[in-house]
Amino acid sequence: MATETITRTDQDIQSDVLDELTWEPRVRPNEIGVTVSEGVVTLTGWVDSYAKKWAAERAAHRVARVRAVANDLAVRIATSAEKSDPEIATAAGRALEWDAFVPIEALDVTVADGWVTLHGQVEWEYQRRAAERAVGRLTGVRGVSNGITVRPAVRPDGRDLAERIVDALARNGATEAEGISVRVHGDTAVLAGLVHSVPEREEIERVVWSAPGIREVHNHVTVGR
Repeated sequence: MATETITRTDQDIQSDVLDELTWEPRVRPNEIGVTVSEGVVTLTGWVDSYAKKWAAERAAHRVARVRAVANDLAVRIATSAEKSDPEIATAAGRALEWDAFVPIEALDVTVADGWVTLHGQVEWEYQRRAAERAVGRLTGVRGVSNGITVRPAVRPDGRDLAERIVDALARNGATEAEGISVRVHGDTAVLAGLVHSVPEREEIERVVWSAPGIREVHNHVTVGR
């Protein structure tokens, strides 16, 4: 009976993911295959840009009861959209330079066969993510490897930082902080608990990364079915 329930739930999730992909204007759902096993979604097929691959993944994550997404979409760049590695590297440098949240002087960009690799150090996680978003949208990019590390300029105050993080989560209307535990060990935050969706889990992690001095976050929060 439990197996039948799981199978039925997976079928419901698959239907919802397909509907969400149809609702997402940045992708063509007929290009994407969707399978679900115990709440884990696998996307297959191909798209013509890395940005579409990312958009499809985000669409799947938005669906309730999705526990994780395996994004096996291949990126095939159309001939008209192909760019040489020097062209992509130049465009990536300009995109990072024009992004107000990215400290371009601290970063290095390498491009090989359309795949962009980022290296360097930033003070905040939001800067690391902003850099990845900036280059991921560029025409001709097949993939992005984000090797940027977070090195805070300040030391965390371990005495009350965990309490401050819990207070920040309580202020955030997108999360239910009551079921989340937060521990801080030096410059590392460890999270545990249960949430209803992947976006809620990610929002909790985003809030924690905003704590001053945090260099690493271990997110052990799980998504319930």
